[in-house]
Amino acid sequence: MADYRTNMARAGMTATGVRAEYDEGLRAYLLKVYNYMAIALALTGVAAFATFNMAVSGGQLTPFGTAIYTSALKWVVMFAPLVLVFFLAFRINSMSVGAAQATFWVYSILVGVSLSTVFLVFTATSITQTFFITAAAFGALSLYGYTTKRDLSAMGSFMVMGLFGLIIAMLVNLFLQSSAMQWAISVIGVMVFAGLTAWDTQKIKNMYDVVAHDETMMGRSAIMGALTLYLDFINMFMFLLQFLGNRE
Repeated sequence: MADYRTNMARAGMTATGVRAEYDEGLRAYLLKVYNYMAIALALTGVAAFATFNMAVSGGQLTPFGTAIYTSALKWVVMFAPLVLVFFLAFRINSMSVGAAQATFWVYSILVGVSLSTVFLVFTATSITQTFFITAAAFGALSLYGYTTKRDLSAMGSFMVMGLFGLIIAMLVNLFLQSSAMQWAISVIGVMVFAGLTAWDTQKIKNMYDVVAHDETMMGRSAIMGALTLYLDFINMFMFLLQFLGNRE
């Protein structure tokens, strides 16, 4: 009987140790994801602010600003991030972790250059306030996605469908130019990316079980997880800015 109890105690200690090791690995993995995302957001912010300062001087566009905002080059500035994010998404499994990471940094800088136009439309104070509101909301939603025991797959699928509807509505409003429809799009956009933030966090957490055995896979997965959350944050920020931002 004593031997049985001893073996059971050892098994319990072993299970506890395995669980502790798993939790430590999961925390390290998620910390890497959030660190990548934070660095990308910082690069985007710096690139946007630096681009605006080079493009505008004394309230007027500089030659550089004229080139990237009014010439044909504006289409390159607009679509270059889209091309690069598709390249990263489709090629990441054949890239080294270092190359994928570098591509992610370049992408975040290009997004910053593209988003520099917000400084032409909105006041710096409202941009800053909206950023911190977005950060607080994102943090709460991501924490919910991490801690909830509920499977968010059904909600995530619904949000994906909502995203497609949102894209169609945005394309329609390019022609209608309706301010009321734009306001509705912004509200729905915030709701969609709020839901996606929670769902994506849960997916990233669950992905650890798949990639934990392979360091390279885990590195690539961390970058893709960071990219997903980065896109959720940027889109939520932009939609919030549409109805919270004070225009110049």
